[in-house]
Amino acid sequence: MPDRSRTAALREPHRQHPHPDDADEPARSHGPPPGLALDPPDLPPPAHPPEIAVERLDPEALRVIARLRHMHHQAYLVGGCVRDLLLGHKPKDFDVATDAHPGEVRAIFRNCRLIGRRFRLAHVYFRGGKVIEVATFRKNPVDVGDDLGAEGDLLITRDNVFGTAEEDAVRRDFTVNGLFYDVATGEVIDYVGGRADLESHRIHTIGDPEIRIREDPVRSLRAVRFAARLGFTIAPDTFEAMRRHAGELARCAPARVLEETLKILRCAGSARAFHLLRACGALGVILPALGAAVEAWEEPARRSFFAHLAALDKLVRSGAVVSDAVLIATLVSHLAPARPGREADELVASLVSTSRLPRRVAERVRLALNAQRHLKDPSGGRRGRGRRMSGQTYYDDALQLLEISVEATGQGAELLGRWRQAREGKLAESHPAEPPPAAGRGTATSVEVAAGAEEDGPEAPAKPPSEGPAGPAAGEAGRRRRRRRGGRRRRRRGGGAASSPA
Repeated sequence: MPDRSRTAALREPHRQHPHPDDADEPARSHGPPPGLALDPPDLPPPAHPPEIAVERLDPEALRVIARLRHMHHQAYLVGGCVRDLLLGHKPKDFDVATDAHPGEVRAIFRNCRLIGRRFRLAHVYFRGGKVIEVATFRKNPVDVGDDLGAEGDLLITRDNVFGTAEEDAVRRDFTVNGLFYDVATGEVIDYVGGRADLESHRIHTIGDPEIRIREDPVRSLRAVRFAARLGFTIAPDTFEAMRRHAGELARCAPARVLEETLKILRCAGSARAFHLLRACGALGVILPALGAAVEAWEEPARRSFFAHLAALDKLVRSGAVVSDAVLIATLVSHLAPARPGREADELVASLVSTSRLPRRVAERVRLALNAQRHLKDPSGGRRGRGRRMSGQTYYDDALQLLEISVEATGQGAELLGRWRQAREGKLAESHPAEPPPAAGRGTATSVEVAAGAEEDGPEAPAKPPSEGPAGPAAGEAGRRRRRRRGGRRRRRRGGGAASSPA
């Protein structure tokens, strides 16, 4: 007979362990309340009008908060969503901070998964692929009161020391990101002076900038991105700490640095961001080849580079989906504008080898740059015999690069319009694969011409044989050749009289 008591215990719902700070509250229960439903009851209305209108909040984030509070946990909206809501912007994501540990969050939400090693997080999934990120309150793992000496190493390698809401706010990077919003009371909780910095449009670290930048040098890149995207200034002492410790970015994981660089390029303020990166000395550390080139360029070339970044920002603000390949190609195309070659290839190869840039993205960068030359000068290639250019997977990348170039230089708008028409299939049906009419007949239309005709096969005719000068005779000759090839293939496979034993 199985042990019925042990089986019942295994089937019993997960019981949460009391928090050490609650030892003096024996009456408080941490188990599930009676009658717990999948959707917890609505929160009671606040005593005064909320500082942020409820209709501006994400309904799934409100459900997560209500469920956590129903299970006797603290839970607030936190970080960038609170900052953007107070600025009148629409947040991209809604993050939740709670005193529940990651394992407890996973036990509360069955549609939850824990991620991260350095920073353990819970992702709660909803229909349509939506994710609400839930983080546990943490405190700084480095006790800044300890005497580490002038050469003390403050670099944070693990960050899973749990704490209170106030400790969590103090350990965050910038004051504007240290705000909490209590949905139950409708109040913004500010432990770090973030409201004042929001009103002053200023990016400032929480605490001593020297310590905060040394703890995580990638914060320099985040400060640049926030300042560029929000139109804020960086506090002088914070910027000076960024400049002094720019070299420590080399100690950070290359994949993190690349991820933050791509976020900068996609923030719709990359032109200003790269000015700031150059001013604080970080550009030469995260992209050495590009940093050296920017310093060596004459002023016209430097202005052209930043004009292309401004054009990229305009494209991002338009709502267009911009791939990582377009972001990187916008940078590397300026290393050798006439023909991006060895310098661009070396920079992309270094990103693949050191920063985990996917090889497929690197290949799209190369193909988009090659196609870009053909888009700008269709008459320079021979007649294409591959697939149509508009059928290539990287054609959209090449077209976006051309759009950026036209916006930056003011030249080629008519050519861009004709290629857009070709992309939309508005050219005459008799010449669907040819370049715009002004480029002239007989010019190539496939990206293979720009990248080399590796895919062109000897049996891929430019047009059907029946339309050639020989007319039906050429078509009959082609059929005879195909019959001969078919016979040779059958003999090689062992079929036919020629392969029978003597």
